[in-house]
Amino acid sequence: MATSLFPSYYTLFLIVSSMSFACAGNFYQDFDITWGNGRAKILDNGRLLTLSLDKASGSGFQSKNEFLFGKFDMQLKLVPGNSAGTVTAYYLSSQGSAHDEIDFEFLGNVSGQPYTLHTNLYSQGQGGREQQFRLWFDPTIDFHTYSILWNPQTIIFYVDNTPIREFKNTESLKGVPFPKSQPMRLYSSLWNADDWATQGGRVKTNWSSAPFTASFTNFNATACVVSFGHSSCNSSTTSTTNPWFTEDLDTTSQARLSWVQKNYMIYDYCTDIQRFPQGLPKECTATS
Repeated sequence: MATSLFPSYYTLFLIVSSMSFACAGNFYQDFDITWGNGRAKILDNGRLLTLSLDKASGSGFQSKNEFLFGKFDMQLKLVPGNSAGTVTAYYLSSQGSAHDEIDFEFLGNVSGQPYTLHTNLYSQGQGGREQQFRLWFDPTIDFHTYSILWNPQTIIFYVDNTPIREFKNTESLKGVPFPKSQPMRLYSSLWNADDWATQGGRVKTNWSSAPFTASFTNFNATACVVSFGHSSCNSSTTSTTNPWFTEDLDTTSQARLSWVQKNYMIYDYCTDIQRFPQGLPKECTATS
């Protein structure tokens, strides 16, 4: 098992000074454009960011801050028209071979066919926890809110405040590693993945439709920023000042989650017996 960066999330709050952080984002203040040679642009006085992809390159950005737990909202409007082969990614990640990661990936399709929303989680470098969904709306017409809740108990993916996926911390019960001690940045990118993204790579990117553009706005985060020299965001105060720290799904939210998974989930690794002939991963079973 890979060694965590710090002994535990509670000790991390004591070792690393941090602050409770809330923002209704301005992209100039909160993010750095990291690649794309001008294909990523911040517009409208920092209220809008666009990523573009052409045959030469895609583009991407990352948060200036690192976070340890939080609630992260971003509104996205995805590549319209023939988006086959393209992937718009929006995710949290730490660094290194034993990294943690929480992924939204939007897999484009030919005109008139739905996007695939691909989700995944990595803990200590181990991923392979894919769930995929169709959306109940066209994500290219308007902006929609995609959210990640990450606290010591659970990770929840939301679409327009509707939960679509939950990954609970079962480390003490089942020994399944849970992202809890590695600070992560928020990233986004638009890139070409026509070797796998659309119908398993059978449909390739139509470059005559380029440049492809995805748009981002209304970033909002309530989180603990890992930053030396600031007031502590420790476990004794965080749950009272930031309710997300202990947030879980109530009965109504559980019902919404079940509705989404019944009607819009198209793949769940926890039911893929052919992929795991020796037995499903431990987090997929009812008991340890």
